[in-house]
Amino acid sequence: MLLKTPFMQLCVMNIYSPILIILAFFRYLGRSEKMQAVMKKMYLGWVMSEDWSEDERTFMERALLIAERGRGKVSPNPLVGCVLVKDGHIIAEGWHDHLGGLHAEQMAIHDAEEKGHSPNGATAYVTLEPCNHFGRTPPCTEALMWAGVKEVIIAHHDPNPTVRGDGCRVLEQAGIPTRVGLMVEEANEQMRAFMHWCEHRRPLVTVKIAVDANGSVDDTSEGSKRFTSHGCLEKVHELRRDCDAVLVGVETVNRDDPQLNVRMVPSTKQPLRVVIDPNQRINPKATLLNDEGETLLMQESFTGMPSLLHQLADRDIQRLLVEGGPTTVARLLEQQLVDEMFLVHSTVVHRSPVPSGLDASKLALAGLLLDQEYVWGEERVEHYLKAPTEA
Repeated sequence: MLLKTPFMQLCVMNIYSPILIILAFFRYLGRSEKMQAVMKKMYLGWVMSEDWSEDERTFMERALLIAERGRGKVSPNPLVGCVLVKDGHIIAEGWHDHLGGLHAEQMAIHDAEEKGHSPNGATAYVTLEPCNHFGRTPPCTEALMWAGVKEVIIAHHDPNPTVRGDGCRVLEQAGIPTRVGLMVEEANEQMRAFMHWCEHRRPLVTVKIAVDANGSVDDTSEGSKRFTSHGCLEKVHELRRDCDAVLVGVETVNRDDPQLNVRMVPSTKQPLRVVIDPNQRINPKATLLNDEGETLLMQESFTGMPSLLHQLADRDIQRLLVEGGPTTVARLLEQQLVDEMFLVHSTVVHRSPVPSGLDASKLALAGLLLDQEYVWGEERVEHYLKAPTEA
């Protein structure tokens, strides 16, 4: 009943207080995921309403491009890029390269000094609102103020609700004007896992699953092997590198004895391996229990997946790659916990097929829509994304 909601109770108690009623109404709506999505859409539309020049877009495009140099190396920090512009030219640039290293703004200031340029009077283009707190490094706001920049143009506000807007506030108080929203959608996409983690306090769940020409996910015949190409496997290793953890069920471990690490592409870290094993049936000789990598055995059943995801979020896992079999994938889809899926189509035909159980209707029920298609090696790949929540 609506009368049981805080909004309606406040209406009854404050009939002559319309301001309080309006505030309570928006507070009530803010608890709805649908309304959160609408409010986020309104925010993106508002910050995009400013007219930006072609030069300004060019400078922010460069900042977004160099931010990619930190991919796979900075999590749980976000990808961030920064360029310093003076007299219409980029004089220095920086990006967050590794955990504990300089932040993008700090690297750009250092780059300017190394090149013999003074950052004083420059405009800073930054893909994320500068931080205003001490962590592994000092605040970027202090670095920008010390450098004497005249303006800071930002793609996206910090999504952390406890610090959002704080960096801009400090800069404005110091007399440095800020503008926010230049290429905000591109920045939002680049930092998608970080944004999702901040907003929902759970990892972005990415599923990768391969099927044969008939939609079979496995071959139980003797001597069956991996059925995707070497080029496809390289792409999978890139995906692992970009994720903080890889999850499978115990059946996958006992049958395939996978390593679930990054070997085929350069990487400075390895993902956490997570195995769902509610009945403690894992083979003690499994490779991932006896190598140098970290493995987490979880005894939760699949019904406890929401709780597991929050536990992983508390471990700073922002993007989770699921490489489990059809049972694991099906349970996640049923609970609408999948945020994106890479469905790999091979031309191989299995002799003793194991059905994947995947079809268009199940993906639609899980809220997944086809986004685009790729080619990985010799395989065609369908990329699905969770549909935006509408009111």
